[in-house]
Amino acid sequence: MITVDAVPYPYRFDSDRAALVVIDMQRDFIEEGGFGSVLGNDVRPLATIVPTVAKLLALARAQGMLVVHTRESHLPDLSDCPPAKLRRGNPALAIGAEGPMGRILVRGEPGNQILPMLAPRDGELVIDKPGKGAFYATDLHAQLQQHGITHLLFAGVTTEVCVQTSMREANDRGYECLIVEDACASYFPVFHQATLAMLIAQGGIVGWKAPLATLQKSFGGPA
Repeated sequence: MITVDAVPYPYRFDSDRAALVVIDMQRDFIEEGGFGSVLGNDVRPLATIVPTVAKLLALARAQGMLVVHTRESHLPDLSDCPPAKLRRGNPALAIGAEGPMGRILVRGEPGNQILPMLAPRDGELVIDKPGKGAFYATDLHAQLQQHGITHLLFAGVTTEVCVQTSMREANDRGYECLIVEDACASYFPVFHQATLAMLIAQGGIVGWKAPLATLQKSFGGPA
């Protein structure tokens, strides 16, 4: 049993019943010139966490934990994209439109791919999700249940949108969740901090938080 000195109180889990879920570390959201930056966002806070996520991945893999990667993506004909989602935002940059890295949020396009430094390995789960949450219209819950998973560690982007939504969905399904706070980021740092506060409020209403160094220390690695 691993014990993490987390907030608001220690987080305990068995590594063979835990999974790391890395949310949407896609080129279009993180790289300069991608969809995120074309929308006017400063992508630097997202790019900054890439080395931390890479270390977190290495830690999870070394412990033999199940690793899950998600991508926000849609079928080429957009048949899985809710009409309200298609209508939202800048019409010139709509989902499915041609962007700097191919069609925006469409499966198989260059911008929809996970950053090479964080690329999935054979045997790791890759979930293409049409919504913000990793559980909506996917088989993630069924796959986690098949592996006997009870605890989830979350990383990725953005903290207040897809990471938070996925963590709340997981909480509603009975998973014990911890967000690795320095392995997540937002285009708006104030949103990142506010989300962390909401998730751990009221005695961990959604879950726990801890930085990577604390997690490493729990596994006997460098603090």
